[in-house]
Amino acid sequence: MFKRGSGDWVDNVKTIAYAALIAIGIRTIAFEPFNIPSGSMIPTLEIGDYLFVSKYSYGYSRYSLPFSPPLFNGRIFESMPKRGDVAVFKYPGDNRTDYIKRIVGLPGDKIQMREGVLYVNGIAVPRVPMQAAASRDDSGVLVRGLRYRETLPGGKTYQVQKLTDSGFPNNTHVFEVPPGRLFVMGDNRDSSADSRLPNSGVGFVKLENLVGRAEFIFFSIDSTSPWWQFWMWPFEIRWSRIFMGIH
Repeated sequence: MFKRGSGDWVDNVKTIAYAALIAIGIRTIAFEPFNIPSGSMIPTLEIGDYLFVSKYSYGYSRYSLPFSPPLFNGRIFESMPKRGDVAVFKYPGDNRTDYIKRIVGLPGDKIQMREGVLYVNGIAVPRVPMQAAASRDDSGVLVRGLRYRETLPGGKTYQVQKLTDSGFPNNTHVFEVPPGRLFVMGDNRDSSADSRLPNSGVGFVKLENLVGRAEFIFFSIDSTSPWWQFWMWPFEIRWSRIFMGIH
């Protein structure tokens, strides 16, 4: 028979504290979880997706740290993003809110939309029509849109969703990306506040604002039933999306 020593509770507290520090360290320098509350990245990301973002992909800035303390400027161990990366960044309008978009323009690039087609440095990005598909918008309403497969310079391939090729977001002037900035767009092209829209507050995103690159979905749920219908919960999980890589 063993008698618990008076120091056991101290050991338990230490164990919990060590575990918390390790979790904070992983979240700060390695991976951070995020959830998707809006449909701006449909079809790549659905409302209700939960994903991991690699914090080390682009190096570290103040926004890599909890609460974004102003300990230093710029980025350390900086690595330039690639066109086509799906990245989380701090919304330039307040430098606090997390946004997620696709990077389509790097410093020095010229970006334009013409009749719904993306142009990078004066060259049209090829897009191949896919099947039409329905997805839920931010209000939970099913919206049927056309989908295309785009291929950026460098070979990055992904799908976008469109409702129309007309209107200002689909016909813009030429944006020249300044040094140290990025041009970002949502894959749900007609329902995304991004670098194309002058009043969106996004504009050209500073490299310093990058939080990390989206890597894979670890959980996904389509919350369409009332919360009290607990027997429906298992059927709302999108099992096919769990551990899906983000491209």
